[in-house]
Amino acid sequence: MPNAIEPAAQRPLYIGLMSGTSLDGVDGVIVDFSQGTQVLQHASCGFDSALRAELLALNSPGGSDELHRAALAANAVARHYAQVVQRLLRASGLQSGQIAAIGAHGQTVRHRPQMFDGTGYTLQLGNPALLAELTGISVIADLRSRDVAAGGQGAPLVPAFHQGVFGKPGETALVLNIGGIANLSVLGADGSVMGFDTGTGNALMDGWCLRHTGQPYDAGGQWAVGGRVLPQLLAAMLTDPYLAQTPPKSTGRDLFHAGWLEQRLQQHAAQAAPMDVQATLTEFTAASCADAIKRFGMGGTELLVCGGGALNTHLMQRLAALLPGVQIGTTAQRGLPPLEVEAAAFAWLARQCLLGLPGNLASVTGARGPRVLGAIYPA
Repeated sequence: MPNAIEPAAQRPLYIGLMSGTSLDGVDGVIVDFSQGTQVLQHASCGFDSALRAELLALNSPGGSDELHRAALAANAVARHYAQVVQRLLRASGLQSGQIAAIGAHGQTVRHRPQMFDGTGYTLQLGNPALLAELTGISVIADLRSRDVAAGGQGAPLVPAFHQGVFGKPGETALVLNIGGIANLSVLGADGSVMGFDTGTGNALMDGWCLRHTGQPYDAGGQWAVGGRVLPQLLAAMLTDPYLAQTPPKSTGRDLFHAGWLEQRLQQHAAQAAPMDVQATLTEFTAASCADAIKRFGMGGTELLVCGGGALNTHLMQRLAALLPGVQIGTTAQRGLPPLEVEAAAFAWLARQCLLGLPGNLASVTGARGPRVLGAIYPA
């Protein structure tokens, strides 16, 4: 096996593919690692409404014939991934043979590390074997389960990448990824790295917006701006025990799902206007992120935001209001646009795997030590 992958490992070009808990679709990048980290091309592909609904349904137990449905959904995700790969290659003028490997995250439908039997599991759908067949490129997938097997959370995996790209010697840097779930990387001035999921990011906001406006997300936070924050509902949200836990920790739709919101609405805001609920959900994301930074940010005074939440103007303004001593910007200021960062991280993880290098940080996930992450599906 090492001899088989060695030629590919020498190539500097990798593709990273990411579809997160927002369930909005796939982001992909081609990254050149020959001199640092340079994104050469970005492309995306949205999920159609039927696939999105099926993936959302598979996030929760129940329903009939789940194994069959999950297998077909994995095939559909792989085909969407392959579309993004073809778009990347066409736009860049590159050939499949020039790409060392694809780092394919897959679509998380369950994330329950350390639960049930002490090990738990994390499950991403994506059929990497089919993706390798469709693209003719080696695929690195199943990037979280080895960390979970080693006693870790399996998430977040991006802080190690953040350290390499955004870390500043002698300064503490903070990177906040606001996808469906939000996660914070604390890059210490002393070289230490901490990272964890702060709680919900866009997932609850997007779901509520789709339900009441038909739009997949609240563009710029403009719908939320017109509402008012509901203090009792916000307070109930902020008392969720997950938020008080200390890292290492990770979460997902297993906790922050529509039922979680509905329960709190019934108790504290049964007759609330939908716009006010949206304003409160936006404030909940901002407040939970800000609280995590205050508690664990090690005094960092610069915060770089990435993920779809970085494009939500109202959310960014609320973060700034809640963190008056912190200079807030986006990762674009450091050369990586917000929607490219996480996909680039999975290109980096694919490279780490091919080179036989660890992809996790035990200080982040709580694993027993560094591990090479991912399974290789050769071209």
